[in-house]
Amino acid sequence: MPSAPAADQIRLLDLQDLDLKAQQARHRRDHLPVLEQIAELTARLTDLDEARVATSMNVSDLRRAVQKAEDDVQSVRDRATRDTARLESGQGTAKDLQALQAELEILVKRQGALEDVELEAMEALEGAEAAHASAKEQVDAIAGQIAELTTERDAAWTDLDEEIATLERDRNLVAAGLDAGLIALYEKLRASHGGIGAAALAQGQCLGCRTVLNPGDLHDIQSKAADVIVRCEECGRILVRGAKQ
Repeated sequence: MPSAPAADQIRLLDLQDLDLKAQQARHRRDHLPVLEQIAELTARLTDLDEARVATSMNVSDLRRAVQKAEDDVQSVRDRATRDTARLESGQGTAKDLQALQAELEILVKRQGALEDVELEAMEALEGAEAAHASAKEQVDAIAGQIAELTTERDAAWTDLDEEIATLERDRNLVAAGLDAGLIALYEKLRASHGGIGAAALAQGQCLGCRTVLNPGDLHDIQSKAADVIVRCEECGRILVRGAKQ
């Protein structure tokens, strides 16, 4: 049967304790509540930013529409101004002046229609600019929340990284000089048993799986030499005897 100094087996529990604490710290690091909040807000920010871009494009399109409407109205005004000046000068034949008068009447109607188009475009632009401003405000607000939560996350990560580093340093000190075979078995079991490769035997119970040993098995284990490595029949972990509880 494999063996290792009894003292090393007892020290293995200290190693297990440090490994478990480090494992728990890493789990906390990977599952900070703030991480889920950041992920949710980031997804929301993506949707809001798409809306912001869409409203920005709409604003640009409507500004061009307003500019075109303004240009069309101005073009008609300019034509009407020229026709009015020619009409008021009295130059030309009666037929020419009559044609100018008819054109002016058409231009007045045309200007009115174009001004209606211009007004509608300006009203649409005003609404689009308000929608864009609202979308941008929401984007900025969410981005601000993400920035705050990122700062919170980074601070938590720093604390946990320091905790993990301390645990790893202490682990190296505890592991130094332990029986190589014992460590190898422990690491193998730890990898396949949820991070716990060794557990104390206390009051007839394996503290790894909480199984209470029957009297016969307990007597058999206790009768083995102190340096014999025993395993829990139920969970297979190294069962450490003689540890202070």
